[in-house]
Amino acid sequence: MTVLSIRDLTIRVAGRPLLEGANLQIDDGRKVGLVGRNGAGKSTLLRAITGDLQPDGGELRLAQRARMAHVAQEAPGGDEALIDVVLAADTERTALMTEAETSADPARLAEIHDRLIAIRADSAPARAGAILSGLGFDAAAQARPSREFSGGWRMRVALARALFLEPELLLLDEPTNHLDLEATMWLESWLQRFAGAAIVVSHDRGLLERCVDSIAHLDQRKITLYQGNFADFVRMRAERQAQQAAANERIAAERAHIQSFIDRFRYKASKARQAQSRIKALERMPAIEAVVEDTPVRFAFPSSDELPPPILSLNGCSVGYGGPPILRNLTLRLDQDDRIALLGANGNGKSTLAKLLAGRLQPEGGTHFRNAKLRVGYFAQHQAEELDLNGTPLTHMQAALPRATETACRSQLARFGLDADRADNRITALSGGEKARLLLALTTRDAPQLLILDEPTNHLDIDAREALVKALADYSGAVVLITHDPHLVELAADRLWLVADGTVTNFDGDLDDYRALLAERARGAGGRAEPGGAKAGARRERAETRVATAPLRARIKEIEQSLEKLAREDALIEKRLSDPDTYARFKPEDIAWANTRRAAIAKDTAALEEEWLEVSARLEAA
Repeated sequence: MTVLSIRDLTIRVAGRPLLEGANLQIDDGRKVGLVGRNGAGKSTLLRAITGDLQPDGGELRLAQRARMAHVAQEAPGGDEALIDVVLAADTERTALMTEAETSADPARLAEIHDRLIAIRADSAPARAGAILSGLGFDAAAQARPSREFSGGWRMRVALARALFLEPELLLLDEPTNHLDLEATMWLESWLQRFAGAAIVVSHDRGLLERCVDSIAHLDQRKITLYQGNFADFVRMRAERQAQQAAANERIAAERAHIQSFIDRFRYKASKARQAQSRIKALERMPAIEAVVEDTPVRFAFPSSDELPPPILSLNGCSVGYGGPPILRNLTLRLDQDDRIALLGANGNGKSTLAKLLAGRLQPEGGTHFRNAKLRVGYFAQHQAEELDLNGTPLTHMQAALPRATETACRSQLARFGLDADRADNRITALSGGEKARLLLALTTRDAPQLLILDEPTNHLDIDAREALVKALADYSGAVVLITHDPHLVELAADRLWLVADGTVTNFDGDLDDYRALLAERARGAGGRAEPGGAKAGARRERAETRVATAPLRARIKEIEQSLEKLAREDALIEKRLSDPDTYARFKPEDIAWANTRRAAIAKDTAALEEEWLEVSARLEAA
């Protein structure tokens, strides 16, 4: 059965077309990931499906009697308990139960009870409680009024209401934005079991690879449906682009051959008829289609100075905010080649540990060591709220680097994709992703040896997240990562620390082991899954590879510095030689030496560039 049918859909916003003649069909049980560039119209399409936006043309048809649910933009914040807020989402159950309390008609009461049994009304509180528990609300929290929770936690309640309905069509727009890693894992498991159809807009690659069976790509104002998950989509799209490029080459070659014949024989009487035939053939040939390739996104962390190990250590320390310690008995060590991800539900103290490692909180009791030369870059999403809305990325960077030149400030912004135009935009005009890039640029401005990232991927699209993974792989300092993105953890972390029960312990396993642990705890087993798995070995292998390739990265840095130095010297000599006064002030042998030196610089530059290519190839292979 087709749950949703979209035919020839056209949507314009402020006169700009986002969709033109778009088509999409979603069958019962099909889970579709909706992807596309920021601003392509993904959220707008969801608004059109829910009826919040009127299309400019075409047809949107929902199957008869099919229920649709989506996460409301307004998070509930009244006096009702969380469990009651979620139960109230099922308006039919609420209305029937209210009517059952007031109706005096025995026949109607029988109908009501039959319907309540059909919709499993008696199990509704248990189902609602299980969903809230999976999203991080324990039994005590479920009984508290929703107004007592922050906006991010209330958005979880809005998500719980949509999941509780178990509709025939579920619409999710960035569902993991307000979730921690544990809740994200639970949501993935829930979606895998969900029997209805779903459209999921997400920048979480792991979610799109584990929970959907099709990808709808919104591009060039059309929707193209690919079978398979996101990894299949990437492969198939690359193959399609390669086929299109090859077809274009064949068409271009054939066009050139026909045009050559026409040019040679157009005005020869003996060949005029054949030339006219070729002209018509040329007109009938298919046009060369543009191969649309996204501009690659690249991030680059500045290289940091090397410090002797350990760069930081704690022995029997506690930390808190003046009252009882949040974390106690901390015995931890950080070296510059560490890549650590923090596990643990929100509220267990991950951000408190991050502040302790960053030096924003001081340890209580025990002993601790911090290298006097250690520079720390600390990224937290709340810092976006502290940006000067009237400023620009450039003014923020200049304030953070008062002694740096404007060129140096722009160069640091460019490391994170904030080019000349974006660097001069007011903060109010920046997207959430651009603000996150600015915060990353500010965080790494001093080339820190320790980088602490607290939810760095919020508002970053899929390409930017992949760029972050690659930048972290090339980064020469230590990384401590807090994120709800399992994909980022699996690719960027070599070690896992579990923040739970008021302390921090090493988790000797991978995310699959952690999922098993959470599942056991949810079942009340209270035990621990045996760690192991190939991913733990893969993390160790990545760590060993990074250590082994450190000399290659160091040599590349040396070569680039030498090339910059030679370029500056060559530019200075060229400037002097282009000045007519030089020939009047200097002796001929000085002029000859300058030309000889330029030739030597050109030779040295060529040799260094050749070595750079060789070393880069070896590093890429490693």
